[in-house]
Amino acid sequence: MDKERKFFLKKKIAVLYGGWSSEREVSIGSGQCVLTSLRRQGFTVRGIDVDRNFARRLKGIDVAFIALHGKPGEDGTVQGILEFLGIPYTGSGVLGSSIGMDKIITKRLFEIHGVATPQYCYGADESVTTAVRTLGVPIVVKPRAEGSSVGVTIATSRRAAEKAVKRTHAKYGDVFFEKYVPGMMATCGILGGVPLPVLEIAPKKRKFYDYKSKYTQGMTEYIVPARIPRRKYKKLQDYALTAHHAIGAHGFSRVDFVLDKNNNPYALEVNTIPGLLAGSNLPLEAQAIGLTYDDLTFEILKTSRDRFS
Repeated sequence: MDKERKFFLKKKIAVLYGGWSSEREVSIGSGQCVLTSLRRQGFTVRGIDVDRNFARRLKGIDVAFIALHGKPGEDGTVQGILEFLGIPYTGSGVLGSSIGMDKIITKRLFEIHGVATPQYCYGADESVTTAVRTLGVPIVVKPRAEGSSVGVTIATSRRAAEKAVKRTHAKYGDVFFEKYVPGMMATCGILGGVPLPVLEIAPKKRKFYDYKSKYTQGMTEYIVPARIPRRKYKKLQDYALTAHHAIGAHGFSRVDFVLDKNNNPYALEVNTIPGLLAGSNLPLEAQAIGLTYDDLTFEILKTSRDRFS
């Protein structure tokens, strides 16, 4: 038995899941899968469905495994609370998490670090008319700070874009416009500073990889490794690693891409706590290099190690 495993076998681990974001149900699923995996490996672990008073239930906990998607787990809030309480935790820190949740800051960092990303429009004075004139149609309307494709609309006209903005802003707050790039959707995980195999996403029944396509069994085909020419495949992996570092992510993440008709990759966002259902993208990518789900959860658990004093 290796030293790292012995170290964590002596610790009381809390798996944090649930929360109150639009991704609550997915987070519960991820949390339950992680709990089952860690228990199967012999760790002392209990689950905590996070509410606004969850800190009271952390007494006696040595380390937190964060399986929260969206707010408050992926925006730096929970990380800040754990820092204040002196409890080590998995994954990205306060800054990396908060940047990863903000798609505008993320895209600006992509640009600074030379990672291609679809053209976009954002600003208080940006009108739908200006965005459509600049980016054309179809045009993508997105919430600034949501995940799992929640609130994303592909509008095929200015009028449809106006309706999408009103609807999305009312429910999710700030919105921005992104140039629509038709083509393959792909994703690349980062684990321990190394890019995993690229996963190709092929929705079967819907043109867009939306929330329903992501979480309804049988609606999407996942292909690992992705069917991309070798040079472009390597470029995508390089972009993924650069994007991971650009936002200050730590330990693991998953970077989502769209590829144009010439297989040029464009980074969309960095997920600092990607889905951890057994059939989610990151576990499938890890499986492609011979890592079991249990191997993956242990590797993620180890990302907390350098937070122990």
